[in-house]
Amino acid sequence: MAGRNVGPWLSAFAYGTTYFSAVIFIGYAGKLGWSFGMATVWIGIGNAVIGSYLAWKVLGNRTRAYTRRLGVSTMPEFFMARYNSRGLKILSAVVIFVFLTPYCASVYQGLAYLFESTLGIPFVWCMVGMAVLTALYLVLGGYMANVMSNFVQGICMVLGVGLMMFCLFRHMGGVSSAVEALHTIDPNGTTLLGANPLDLLWLVLMTSFGVWGLPQMVQKFYAIKDRKAVKTGTTVSTLFALLIGGCAYLAGAFGKVILNNQIPVDPATGSANFDMVVPQMLQQSMPTLVMSFIVVLVLAASMSTLGSLVMVSSSAIAVDMVKGVFRPKMSDDRAKLLMRILCVVFIGLSLAIALGKVTSIVEMMSFSWGTVSGFCLGPYLMGIVGRRGTKAGAWAGAIASLAVSLVLALWLGSAKAPMTACISMAVSVVVTLGVSLLTKHDGGEILPLSQEESLAEEAAA
Repeated sequence: MAGRNVGPWLSAFAYGTTYFSAVIFIGYAGKLGWSFGMATVWIGIGNAVIGSYLAWKVLGNRTRAYTRRLGVSTMPEFFMARYNSRGLKILSAVVIFVFLTPYCASVYQGLAYLFESTLGIPFVWCMVGMAVLTALYLVLGGYMANVMSNFVQGICMVLGVGLMMFCLFRHMGGVSSAVEALHTIDPNGTTLLGANPLDLLWLVLMTSFGVWGLPQMVQKFYAIKDRKAVKTGTTVSTLFALLIGGCAYLAGAFGKVILNNQIPVDPATGSANFDMVVPQMLQQSMPTLVMSFIVVLVLAASMSTLGSLVMVSSSAIAVDMVKGVFRPKMSDDRAKLLMRILCVVFIGLSLAIALGKVTSIVEMMSFSWGTVSGFCLGPYLMGIVGRRGTKAGAWAGAIASLAVSLVLALWLGSAKAPMTACISMAVSVVVTLGVSLLTKHDGGEILPLSQEESLAEEAAA
């Protein structure tokens, strides 16, 4: 946790670069931009306002203070300390490891489509190369090294999206010409809410509130230095999300213009593939030098996400479950070795899913986010916002959310994954709160900050 002394800019960039990856730039921007047109930008706005600003305001300082007090550094550890429940710690570790795998696979898939279209590298070898690169990336350093690399990656992303938008609009003859061309092809593409506002709303809510319960996102609050750093980080993170998210989704909105309203066809399957929209857009509209920089941009965005996903997932099993529960006397060296082995296992599983191309990037990520965030959101939120959360409430919310996510995924199919994710997260919060109100406090509650801690917080501010 870098001594829990990370400054606001590094924390904000670590949060932002983990938030946005090839999933957003390739999968979401391409498919959703094609479906909703310019209204897709609402997702980027929601990510900035709800997923960044409100997340930092509501969760940032509370998470920092309580995890520091409890001496925990992972979500399962927090559940154990907050609710005095070893079982919830074990189950959350398993859920995190299993259900973050599809999300990691969607990142690999997005990068592979980009590299295949722009660099001519076969899809399979792109995947294998990224898997090896991720493994090497994780061996290079600890948390602080990753935070520093996230900062550099964030700068690349800021410069890259600006250059990308300039080249795209220049290729289309300017902003007004681009909007006019899109309106001619699809009049709904230039409306305020697009052709299907309800589906758009599910996507805004899922991608914005979803991060509130994702362990790899919440973990960024653990190491922030003090309350003052949280305030600055809130502003930086919000502006970063507005720029990156807004530009990514706006770029995808003009896919129909650049590709002449022709959905790309995957040569491997012979069917239309929305995940190839953005790679082909960039290939057709960017000079070679700029295209190379954009590839670096998406790679930078994705490496931080992949690193966080693999670290959170492998530590959930190695640290939280094996060393934390079953083998408490295990040495730190053995725990680190086990974590490295699990990193390889997690990467291998993600690679296998991605190579199968079983579903689109949007649907894979939606299922993963909905299941993991739904499981964690209620117990986590009720655990830090007030004193009402009880062990029974946490268990009820987590199990109900997990059941809803799996049942709806089987019943409604992957096409309704964003809606399923939103329902799962809502069930988690409502059930956790409801059962907590009806059950007796069991001694696991966190009391408000002590007077000494409050004074220390005010002095730091």
